[in-house]
Amino acid sequence: MSLSPTDRVALVTGATRGIGYAVAGRLAADGYAVAVHGTDAGRAAEVAGRLAAAHGVPAVGVAGDVADPAAVAAFTRDVFTAFRRLDALVVNAGTHAAGPLGMLAPDDVTRLFAVNAAGAAHTLQHAGRLLRRGSAAAAVLVASVVGERGAANQAVYAASKAAVAGLARSAAKEWGPAGIRVNAVAPGFIDTDLLGTLDAAGRDGVVAATPLRRLGSAADVAGAVAFLLGPDAAFITGQVLGVDGGVTP
Repeated sequence: MSLSPTDRVALVTGATRGIGYAVAGRLAADGYAVAVHGTDAGRAAEVAGRLAAAHGVPAVGVAGDVADPAAVAAFTRDVFTAFRRLDALVVNAGTHAAGPLGMLAPDDVTRLFAVNAAGAAHTLQHAGRLLRRGSAAAAVLVASVVGERGAANQAVYAASKAAVAGLARSAAKEWGPAGIRVNAVAPGFIDTDLLGTLDAAGRDGVVAATPLRRLGSAADVAGAVAFLLGPDAAFITGQVLGVDGGVTP
């Protein structure tokens, strides 16, 4: 795929809906060529086509389960084939399951860590090789406020997201000498499908727990990610930025 010398290339995992979709759209609007990742190849290609048409940027869809390192290797090869390099990486793909710690199914425990924690590590491992080909390369991992603070009935999910934050901080120290910045965002209560199970009282409760007294939007998170990937954050690395309306102090 033809790129101009000034084009920046971004890969966003889990980009076919929710926060990842908003991030991919924001980066395309900012002029990035975008690789849209999802678990369904057809859906990823559809979203990529939509972004290309809306913003006039090169875009491709790539697919694979981030819990499978072979699948991650395959879709990062697809990014290399399309763009030959990577300047920005957003590690967003994740899964969620909740319940009392003693009642969460073993398969849910395994899957939470396989996707959220190991999947993030697989993605950094493979995409890191492409980032070394990029210019002013940067990565942002999507953690969670519950990984920073903990939450009842969210213990395993919180632990998997705490691992994401630790991964970002450590990768920043390892890759800094190569000029690659790594940060994370920790969203709070964001109005996406993840909150879809809440009734009106539940939504009122999370709004009341947020000092700004509203739910966040996927666009709020996308703006923070775009900042961390951009030149205004050139001296910021190894940080976990709360995008939570003040939930964390």
